[in-house]
Amino acid sequence: MFKSAATLTGHTMVEWMPCHVRVYELTSVAGTLARIVSQCRITMQARAFSAPRGVVAQRARAAPRAPTHNARGSLHVVASAKKKELFMWEGLREAIDEEMERDPTVCVMGEDVGHYGGSYKCTLGLYKKYGDMRVLDTPICENGFMGMGVGAAMTGLRPIVEGMNMGFLLLAFNQISNNCGMLHYTSGGQYKTPLVIRGPGGVGRQLGAEHSQRLESYFQSIPGVQLVAVSTPRNAKALLKAAIRSDNPIIFFEHVLLYNLKGEVGDRDEVQSLERAEVVRQGTDISIFTYSRMRYVVMQAVAELEKQGYNPEVIDLISLKPFDMETISQSVRKTRKVLIVEECMKTGGIGASLSAVISESLFNELDHEVVRLSSQDVPTAYAYELEAATIVQSSQVVEAVQKTCGARAVATA
Repeated sequence: MFKSAATLTGHTMVEWMPCHVRVYELTSVAGTLARIVSQCRITMQARAFSAPRGVVAQRARAAPRAPTHNARGSLHVVASAKKKELFMWEGLREAIDEEMERDPTVCVMGEDVGHYGGSYKCTLGLYKKYGDMRVLDTPICENGFMGMGVGAAMTGLRPIVEGMNMGFLLLAFNQISNNCGMLHYTSGGQYKTPLVIRGPGGVGRQLGAEHSQRLESYFQSIPGVQLVAVSTPRNAKALLKAAIRSDNPIIFFEHVLLYNLKGEVGDRDEVQSLERAEVVRQGTDISIFTYSRMRYVVMQAVAELEKQGYNPEVIDLISLKPFDMETISQSVRKTRKVLIVEECMKTGGIGASLSAVISESLFNELDHEVVRLSSQDVPTAYAYELEAATIVQSSQVVEAVQKTCGARAVATA
Protein backbone atom coordinates (compact mmCIF):
# COMPACT_ATOMS: atom_id res chain seq x y z
CA MET A 1 0.00 0.00 0.00
CA PHE A 2 2.84 2.37 0.79
CA LYS A 3 5.15 1.21 -1.99
CA SER A 4 4.91 4.51 -3.86
CA ALA A 5 5.60 6.60 -0.77
CA ALA A 6 8.62 4.50 0.18
CA THR A 7 10.02 4.78 -3.33
CA LEU A 8 9.71 8.53 -3.52
CA THR A 9 10.50 9.72 -0.02
CA GLY A 10 12.01 6.87 1.96
CA HIS A 11 9.22 7.09 4.52
CA THR A 12 5.87 5.46 5.06
CA MET A 13 2.76 7.51 5.64
CA VAL A 14 0.94 8.25 8.85
CA GLU A 15 -1.96 5.81 9.22
CA TRP A 16 -5.26 7.34 8.12
CA MET A 17 -8.05 7.15 10.67
CA PRO A 18 -11.79 7.48 10.12
CA CYS A 19 -13.65 10.59 11.17
CA HIS A 20 -14.66 10.80 14.83
CA VAL A 21 -15.79 14.43 14.71
CA ARG A 22 -18.29 15.55 17.31
CA VAL A 23 -21.35 16.83 15.49
CA TYR A 24 -22.51 20.11 16.96
CA GLU A 25 -25.65 21.97 15.98
CA LEU A 26 -24.82 24.64 13.41
CA THR A 27 -26.45 27.27 15.59
CA SER A 28 -24.09 26.36 18.43
CA VAL A 29 -21.06 26.61 16.15
CA ALA A 30 -22.24 29.97 14.87
CA GLY A 31 -22.51 31.14 18.46
CA THR A 32 -18.95 29.99 19.12
CA LEU A 33 -17.76 31.92 16.06
CA ALA A 34 -19.39 35.09 17.37
CA ARG A 35 -17.63 34.63 20.72
CA ILE A 36 -14.29 34.18 18.93
CA VAL A 37 -14.69 37.51 17.11
CA SER A 38 -15.61 39.25 20.36
CA GLN A 39 -12.75 37.67 22.32
CA CYS A 40 -10.16 38.54 19.65
CA ARG A 41 -11.26 42.18 19.62
CA ILE A 42 -11.01 42.34 23.42
CA THR A 43 -7.54 40.75 23.33
CA MET A 44 -6.27 43.12 20.65
CA GLN A 45 -7.64 46.17 22.50
CA ALA A 46 -6.07 44.99 25.75
CA ARG A 47 -2.70 44.58 24.07
CA ALA A 48 -2.95 48.02 22.51
CA PHE A 49 -3.66 49.85 25.81
CA SER A 50 -1.81 47.71 28.36
CA ALA A 51 1.70 49.04 27.66
CA PRO A 52 3.03 52.61 27.76
CA ARG A 53 3.60 54.21 24.38
CA GLY A 54 7.37 54.16 24.80
CA VAL A 55 7.36 50.43 25.54
CA VAL A 56 5.22 49.74 22.47
CA ALA A 57 7.61 51.73 20.31
CA GLN A 58 10.61 49.87 21.71
CA ARG A 59 8.93 46.53 21.00
CA ALA A 60 8.10 47.61 17.47
CA ARG A 61 11.71 48.57 16.80
CA ALA A 62 13.01 45.31 18.29
CA ALA A 63 10.53 43.04 16.51
CA PRO A 64 11.55 41.22 13.32
CA ARG A 65 10.57 43.01 10.16
CA ALA A 66 7.23 41.72 8.91
CA PRO A 67 6.82 40.57 5.31
CA THR A 68 5.60 43.34 3.02
CA HIS A 69 3.48 43.18 -0.10
CA ASN A 70 5.08 44.12 -3.40
CA ALA A 71 3.29 45.47 -6.46
CA ARG A 72 2.22 41.97 -7.50
CA GLY A 73 0.72 41.29 -4.08
CA SER A 74 3.19 38.57 -3.10
CA LEU A 75 5.24 38.37 0.06
CA HIS A 76 8.96 39.02 0.08
CA VAL A 77 11.14 36.29 1.56
CA VAL A 78 12.33 36.92 5.10
CA ALA A 79 15.11 34.38 5.54
CA SER A 80 16.63 32.99 8.70
CA ALA A 81 19.99 31.34 9.37
CA LYS A 82 18.63 28.90 11.94
CA LYS A 83 17.41 25.61 10.44
CA LYS A 84 16.13 22.26 11.68
CA GLU A 85 14.58 19.11 10.19
CA LEU A 86 10.91 18.19 10.47
CA PHE A 87 8.39 16.01 8.69
CA MET A 88 6.14 18.03 6.41
CA TRP A 89 3.13 17.57 8.68
CA GLU A 90 5.23 18.84 11.59
CA GLY A 91 6.28 21.88 9.57
CA LEU A 92 2.66 22.67 8.73
CA ARG A 93 1.66 22.26 12.38
CA GLU A 94 4.51 24.50 13.51
CA ALA A 95 3.52 27.18 11.00
CA ILE A 96 -0.07 27.19 12.29
CA ASP A 97 1.10 27.23 15.92
CA GLU A 98 3.52 30.11 15.39
CA GLU A 99 0.97 32.19 13.49
CA MET A 100 -1.73 31.57 16.12
CA GLU A 101 0.76 32.64 18.78
CA ARG A 102 1.74 35.73 16.78
CA ASP A 103 -1.75 36.85 15.78
CA PRO A 104 -4.83 36.34 18.02
CA THR A 105 -7.15 36.64 15.01
CA VAL A 106 -5.86 33.37 13.49
CA CYS A 107 -8.18 30.43 14.12
CA VAL A 108 -8.61 26.88 12.78
CA MET A 109 -11.79 25.02 11.89
CA GLY A 110 -12.58 21.69 10.28
CA GLU A 111 -13.45 18.07 10.88
CA ASP A 112 -11.38 16.48 13.67
CA VAL A 113 -8.93 19.40 13.91
CA GLY A 114 -9.48 19.82 17.66
CA HIS A 115 -9.55 16.87 20.05
CA TYR A 116 -8.13 14.45 17.47
CA GLY A 117 -5.48 16.83 16.11
CA GLY A 118 -6.40 16.42 12.45
CA SER A 119 -6.45 13.29 10.31
CA TYR A 120 -2.76 13.84 9.48
CA LYS A 121 -1.91 15.51 12.82
CA CYS A 122 -1.30 18.97 11.37
CA THR A 123 -3.20 20.54 14.31
CA LEU A 124 -2.00 18.12 17.01
CA GLY A 125 -2.03 19.72 20.46
CA LEU A 126 -3.34 23.09 19.30
CA TYR A 127 -6.76 22.51 20.88
CA LYS A 128 -5.19 22.15 24.32
CA LYS A 129 -2.96 25.19 23.81
CA TYR A 130 -5.52 27.61 22.35
CA GLY A 131 -8.89 26.16 23.37
CA ASP A 132 -12.15 25.63 21.53
CA MET A 133 -12.57 29.36 20.88
CA ARG A 134 -9.77 29.20 18.31
CA VAL A 135 -9.62 25.51 17.29
CA LEU A 136 -13.11 24.40 16.27
CA ASP A 137 -14.24 20.85 15.61
CA THR A 138 -17.01 21.25 13.04
CA PRO A 139 -19.93 19.12 11.87
CA ILE A 140 -19.50 16.96 8.78
CA CYS A 141 -20.97 19.76 6.68
CA GLU A 142 -18.33 21.24 4.38
CA ASN A 143 -20.58 23.87 2.82
CA GLY A 144 -21.64 24.99 6.29
CA PHE A 145 -18.24 25.41 7.91
CA MET A 146 -16.73 26.86 4.73
CA GLY A 147 -19.39 29.55 4.97
CA MET A 148 -18.39 30.05 8.61
CA GLY A 149 -14.80 30.54 7.49
CA VAL A 150 -15.78 33.12 4.88
CA GLY A 151 -17.92 34.97 7.42
CA ALA A 152 -15.11 34.89 9.99
CA ALA A 153 -12.68 36.34 7.44
CA MET A 154 -15.14 39.11 6.57
CA THR A 155 -15.45 40.12 10.23
CA GLY A 156 -11.75 40.48 10.97
CA LEU A 157 -10.43 36.99 11.69
CA ARG A 158 -7.86 34.97 9.73
CA PRO A 159 -9.38 31.48 9.60
CA ILE A 160 -7.64 28.34 8.40
CA VAL A 161 -10.23 25.88 7.12
CA GLU A 162 -9.03 22.29 6.84
CA GLY A 163 -10.65 19.90 4.42
CA MET A 164 -10.09 16.38 5.76
CA ASN A 165 -9.70 15.40 2.11
CA MET A 166 -9.61 17.85 -0.78
CA GLY A 167 -12.33 15.83 -2.49
CA PHE A 168 -14.74 16.91 0.24
CA LEU A 169 -14.30 20.53 -0.83
CA LEU A 170 -16.55 19.84 -3.80
CA LEU A 171 -19.37 20.02 -1.26
CA ALA A 172 -18.24 23.57 -0.42
CA PHE A 173 -17.77 24.73 -4.00
CA ASN A 174 -20.58 27.26 -3.81
CA GLN A 175 -19.05 29.03 -0.81
CA ILE A 176 -15.56 29.01 -2.32
CA SER A 177 -16.68 30.24 -5.74
CA ASN A 178 -19.56 32.64 -5.12
CA ASN A 179 -18.46 34.03 -1.77
CA CYS A 180 -14.81 33.44 -0.96
CA GLY A 181 -13.43 34.40 -4.36
CA MET A 182 -15.81 37.20 -5.30
CA LEU A 183 -16.70 39.11 -2.12
CA HIS A 184 -13.90 41.65 -2.41
CA TYR A 185 -15.11 42.53 -5.91
CA THR A 186 -18.86 42.35 -5.34
CA SER A 187 -18.60 44.48 -2.18
CA GLY A 188 -16.71 47.18 -4.03
CA GLY A 189 -13.62 46.52 -1.93
CA GLN A 190 -15.45 46.91 1.38
CA TYR A 191 -14.69 43.33 2.44
CA LYS A 192 -11.60 41.21 2.22
CA THR A 193 -11.41 37.49 2.91
CA PRO A 194 -8.02 36.51 4.41
CA LEU A 195 -8.89 32.82 4.37
CA VAL A 196 -6.64 29.76 3.95
CA ILE A 197 -8.27 26.54 2.73
CA ARG A 198 -5.86 23.63 3.18
CA GLY A 199 -5.82 19.85 3.23
CA PRO A 200 -4.57 16.60 1.67
CA GLY A 201 -5.19 15.34 -1.83
CA GLY A 202 -3.54 13.35 -4.58
CA VAL A 203 -3.06 9.74 -5.64
CA GLY A 204 -0.99 6.92 -4.19
CA ARG A 205 -2.56 5.54 -1.02
CA GLN A 206 -5.19 3.22 -2.45
CA LEU A 207 -8.04 5.39 -1.18
CA GLY A 208 -10.23 4.81 -4.21
CA ALA A 209 -11.75 7.20 -6.71
CA GLU A 210 -13.55 9.54 -4.31
CA HIS A 211 -10.55 10.09 -2.02
CA SER A 212 -7.89 10.39 -4.74
CA GLN A 213 -9.08 13.61 -6.33
CA ARG A 214 -6.81 16.21 -7.90
CA LEU A 215 -8.91 19.35 -7.82
CA GLU A 216 -6.38 22.05 -8.69
CA SER A 217 -7.97 22.67 -12.08
CA TYR A 218 -11.48 22.84 -10.59
CA PHE A 219 -10.52 25.85 -8.48
CA GLN A 220 -8.16 27.48 -10.98
CA SER A 221 -11.00 29.16 -12.84
CA ILE A 222 -12.45 30.90 -9.76
CA PRO A 223 -11.73 34.65 -9.89
CA GLY A 224 -10.03 36.11 -6.83
CA VAL A 225 -8.61 32.86 -5.41
CA GLN A 226 -4.89 32.01 -5.34
CA LEU A 227 -3.65 28.41 -5.61
CA VAL A 228 -0.46 27.13 -3.97
CA ALA A 229 0.94 23.57 -4.09
CA VAL A 230 3.73 22.71 -1.63
CA SER A 231 6.37 20.03 -2.10
CA THR A 232 8.97 20.20 0.70
CA PRO A 233 8.84 20.67 4.48
CA ARG A 234 10.60 24.00 4.11
CA ASN A 235 8.33 25.54 1.51
CA ALA A 236 5.27 24.01 3.20
CA LYS A 237 5.97 25.83 6.46
CA ALA A 238 7.17 29.10 4.92
CA LEU A 239 4.34 29.28 2.38
CA LEU A 240 1.63 28.45 4.92
CA LYS A 241 2.85 31.29 7.13
CA ALA A 242 2.76 33.61 4.11
CA ALA A 243 -0.73 32.40 3.18
CA ILE A 244 -2.07 33.05 6.69
CA ARG A 245 -0.69 36.60 6.60
CA SER A 246 -2.05 37.32 3.12
CA ASP A 247 -5.28 39.27 2.69
CA ASN A 248 -6.28 37.07 -0.26
CA PRO A 249 -8.22 33.78 -0.13
CA ILE A 250 -5.76 30.96 -0.81
CA ILE A 251 -6.31 27.26 -1.52
CA PHE A 252 -3.29 25.41 -0.16
CA PHE A 253 -2.72 21.98 -1.72
CA GLU A 254 -0.82 19.33 0.26
CA HIS A 255 -0.10 15.89 -1.19
CA VAL A 256 -1.04 12.98 1.04
CA LEU A 257 2.17 11.09 0.21
CA LEU A 258 4.43 13.96 1.26
CA TYR A 259 3.30 14.43 4.87
CA ASN A 260 6.09 12.15 6.13
CA LEU A 261 8.75 13.64 3.88
CA LYS A 262 11.48 14.91 6.22
CA GLY A 263 13.62 17.92 5.47
CA GLU A 264 15.03 21.24 6.59
CA VAL A 265 12.70 24.03 7.69
CA GLY A 266 13.28 27.62 8.73
CA ASP A 267 12.29 29.26 11.99
CA ARG A 268 9.35 31.55 12.69
CA ASP A 269 10.82 34.46 10.73
CA GLU A 270 11.03 32.66 7.38
CA VAL A 271 8.26 33.12 4.83
CA GLN A 272 8.29 32.66 1.05
CA SER A 273 6.59 34.45 -1.80
CA LEU A 274 3.24 32.95 -2.72
CA GLU A 275 3.77 33.78 -6.39
CA ARG A 276 7.26 32.47 -7.09
CA ALA A 277 8.35 29.20 -8.68
CA GLU A 278 11.48 27.35 -7.54
CA VAL A 279 14.30 26.37 -9.88
CA VAL A 280 15.02 22.90 -8.50
CA ARG A 281 17.75 22.12 -11.03
CA GLN A 282 19.52 24.32 -13.58
CA GLY A 283 19.81 22.86 -17.08
CA THR A 284 20.05 23.70 -20.77
CA ASP A 285 18.38 20.91 -22.78
CA ILE A 286 14.70 21.15 -21.79
CA SER A 287 12.51 22.90 -19.21
CA ILE A 288 10.47 20.47 -17.09
CA PHE A 289 7.65 22.21 -15.22
CA THR A 290 6.03 20.29 -12.40
CA TYR A 291 4.64 20.67 -8.87
CA SER A 292 3.80 18.82 -5.65
CA ARG A 293 4.63 15.07 -5.57
CA MET A 294 5.51 14.98 -9.27
CA ARG A 295 8.62 16.98 -8.39
CA TYR A 296 10.08 13.75 -6.97
CA VAL A 297 8.95 11.63 -9.91
CA VAL A 298 10.72 14.10 -12.20
CA MET A 299 13.90 14.08 -10.10
CA GLN A 300 13.96 10.28 -10.25
CA ALA A 301 13.83 10.57 -14.02
CA VAL A 302 16.54 13.24 -14.02
CA ALA A 303 18.91 10.87 -12.20
CA GLU A 304 18.56 8.45 -15.12
CA LEU A 305 18.68 11.18 -17.78
CA GLU A 306 21.97 12.52 -16.41
CA LYS A 307 23.53 9.10 -16.99
CA GLN A 308 22.44 9.34 -20.62
CA GLY A 309 23.98 12.78 -21.11
CA TYR A 310 20.87 14.97 -20.83
CA ASN A 311 20.86 18.23 -18.90
CA PRO A 312 17.24 19.13 -18.06
CA GLU A 313 16.11 22.15 -16.08
CA VAL A 314 13.47 21.42 -13.43
CA ILE A 315 11.02 24.08 -12.21
CA ASP A 316 8.63 23.53 -9.30
CA LEU A 317 5.71 25.84 -10.14
CA ILE A 318 4.47 26.15 -6.51
CA SER A 319 2.09 28.97 -7.50
CA LEU A 320 -0.59 27.40 -9.70
CA LYS A 321 -2.49 30.67 -9.90
CA PRO A 322 -1.04 33.04 -10.86
CA PHE A 323 1.85 31.39 -12.71
CA ASP A 324 5.30 32.88 -12.14
CA MET A 325 5.74 33.91 -15.76
CA GLU A 326 9.06 35.62 -15.11
CA THR A 327 10.74 32.36 -14.05
CA ILE A 328 8.86 30.35 -16.67
CA SER A 329 9.84 32.72 -19.49
CA GLN A 330 13.51 32.79 -18.51
CA SER A 331 13.67 29.00 -18.54
CA VAL A 332 11.84 28.60 -21.86
CA ARG A 333 14.06 31.17 -23.57
CA LYS A 334 17.12 29.29 -22.34
CA THR A 335 16.16 25.71 -23.26
CA ARG A 336 13.57 26.31 -26.02
CA LYS A 337 11.84 23.01 -25.18
CA VAL A 338 9.08 22.37 -22.63
CA LEU A 339 7.80 19.29 -20.81
CA ILE A 340 4.98 19.66 -18.27
CA VAL A 341 4.57 16.86 -15.72
CA GLU A 342 1.53 16.85 -13.44
CA GLU A 343 -0.74 14.55 -11.45
CA CYS A 344 -3.81 16.54 -12.47
CA MET A 345 -6.08 15.26 -15.25
CA LYS A 346 -4.98 16.03 -18.79
CA THR A 347 -8.29 17.52 -19.92
CA GLY A 348 -8.57 21.01 -18.48
CA GLY A 349 -5.70 20.47 -16.04
CA ILE A 350 -3.04 22.84 -14.74
CA GLY A 351 -0.76 21.62 -17.53
CA ALA A 352 -3.35 22.57 -20.14
CA SER A 353 -3.48 26.13 -18.81
CA LEU A 354 0.30 26.42 -18.61
CA SER A 355 0.72 24.98 -22.11
CA ALA A 356 -1.74 27.52 -23.48
CA VAL A 357 0.03 30.44 -21.77
CA ILE A 358 3.46 29.33 -23.02
CA SER A 359 2.18 28.78 -26.56
CA GLU A 360 0.48 32.18 -26.61
CA SER A 361 3.27 34.28 -25.12
CA LEU A 362 6.45 32.35 -25.94
CA PHE A 363 5.63 30.60 -29.22
CA ASN A 364 8.56 32.12 -31.13
CA GLU A 365 10.97 30.95 -28.42
CA LEU A 366 10.07 27.28 -28.87
CA ASP A 367 11.97 24.77 -31.03
CA HIS A 368 9.45 22.00 -30.27
CA GLU A 369 5.78 21.79 -29.41
CA VAL A 370 4.94 21.77 -25.70
CA VAL A 371 4.75 18.19 -24.35
CA ARG A 372 2.44 17.24 -21.47
CA LEU A 373 2.41 14.22 -19.18
CA SER A 374 -0.73 14.08 -17.05
CA SER A 375 -2.98 11.60 -15.28
CA GLN A 376 -5.43 9.70 -17.43
CA ASP A 377 -8.99 11.00 -17.58
CA VAL A 378 -10.37 8.04 -15.65
CA PRO A 379 -11.45 7.42 -12.04
CA THR A 380 -8.61 6.24 -9.80
CA ALA A 381 -8.77 2.51 -9.12
CA TYR A 382 -8.34 1.02 -5.65
CA ALA A 383 -5.90 -1.72 -6.71
CA TYR A 384 -2.30 -0.53 -6.42
CA GLU A 385 -1.22 -1.64 -9.91
CA LEU A 386 -4.23 0.00 -11.57
CA GLU A 387 -3.86 3.13 -9.45
CA ALA A 388 -0.21 3.48 -10.52
CA ALA A 389 -1.19 3.02 -14.17
CA THR A 390 -3.37 6.14 -14.10
CA ILE A 391 -0.60 8.55 -13.06
CA VAL A 392 2.76 9.58 -14.51
CA GLN A 393 5.79 7.39 -13.73
CA SER A 394 9.47 8.35 -13.96
CA SER A 395 10.03 6.06 -16.96
CA GLN A 396 7.49 8.10 -18.93
CA VAL A 397 9.39 11.29 -18.12
CA VAL A 398 12.64 9.73 -19.35
CA GLU A 399 11.00 8.63 -22.59
CA ALA A 400 9.40 12.05 -23.18
CA VAL A 401 12.74 13.85 -22.76
CA GLN A 402 14.46 11.40 -25.11
CA LYS A 403 11.84 11.92 -27.81
CA THR A 404 11.80 15.70 -27.42
CA CYS A 405 15.56 16.26 -27.25
CA GLY A 406 16.70 13.41 -29.48
CA ALA A 407 19.31 10.76 -28.77
CA ARG A 408 22.57 11.64 -27.06
CA ALA A 409 25.75 10.48 -28.79
CA VAL A 410 27.71 10.35 -25.55
CA ALA A 411 26.33 9.01 -22.29
CA THR A 412 27.98 9.56 -18.95
CA ALA A 413 28.97 6.70 -16.69
